Amino acid sequence: MPSKHKPYRQTDQPLDHQALMKSIHMLAEQYPFLFVTELGKSILGKEIPLLRIGSGEKSVLYVGAHHGMEWLTASLLLRYTRDLCEGYAQGRSAYKLLLPLLLERYTVLVIPMLNPDGVDYHLHGVSEENPLRDRALSMNQGSNDFAAWQANARGVDLNHNYNAGFWEYKRLEAEEKISCGAPTRYSGQEPESEPETRALCDLIRFQKDLRLVLSLHTQGEVIYHRSGGRELLRARPAAEAISRMCGYRLEDADGLSAYGGLTDWCIQKMEIPAMTLECGKGQNPLPICDIFPIYARLKKALFLAPTMF
Repeated sequence: MPSKHKPYRQTDQPLDHQALMKSIHMLAEQYPFLFVTELGKSILGKEIPLLRIGSGEKSVLYVGAHHGMEWLTASLLLRYTRDLCEGYAQGRSAYKLLLPLLLERYTVLVIPMLNPDGVDYHLHGVSEENPLRDRALSMNQGSNDFAAWQANARGVDLNHNYNAGFWEYKRLEAEEKISCGAPTRYSGQEPESEPETRALCDLIRFQKDLRLVLSLHTQGEVIYHRSGGRELLRARPAAEAISRMCGYRLEDADGLSAYGGLTDWCIQKMEIPAMTLECGKGQNPLPICDIFPIYARLKKALFLAPTMF
């Protein structure tokens, strides 16, 4: 008997928030064991979806699209979610790992798009109806071209809004003459000032037995797994294993990139192993045609990462 469900399909267009939500609801209809909840809402009231697969006590968390220009990471995580659901439903193995057994032992949490406002700014600009239109245009030097936009709707770079080296970053920010909302690099008035980062931090604080946080960004083909030279127990072997799987180099972040990020906060404040994967190589925004080769290199690591902790 033919299935009543429409199959999820990868589009050939960049994934904005509306397309993301449509794809997620199609997946949830097709796979009832995929639980879709709301992490929180963005500045402009857009839903930030949280996807949950599995019932294990141990959990892992994958986060995409901190930055508007890096919408490609949402597409990568959506494709991973589809493949995980499909394999689980069919009782298949992936890389010699039986998926039904994996999801009995682990819970996989996926936030494909933490910054929906920033993604939509980058892809579509700012509409006449946007209540923050004047402010957004001012932060963007009066330009209607938001192709370089990374921040959220208030001009805060979400991956510098965490309470880990935040005040050190503020000093560097001042040296760079960054003093207010901007397309990128402004960290906000205080840690977790933004609803997007605050909701994510609350999830991490209260999530039972969270073993790993992977934050996907673009680009560079590098992995950051330490913060200020600090690495947690077992993080190094896992990072080396992921490096071998995808061919990305292990590096330490430097300059402005070394402060205020999700990986920094998880390591320094929560003592949870965390890694930043800078996916693909080129110039942001990476083209949509890069999704398939990037995912092919990352797929094994995404499937096997839960078993490393």
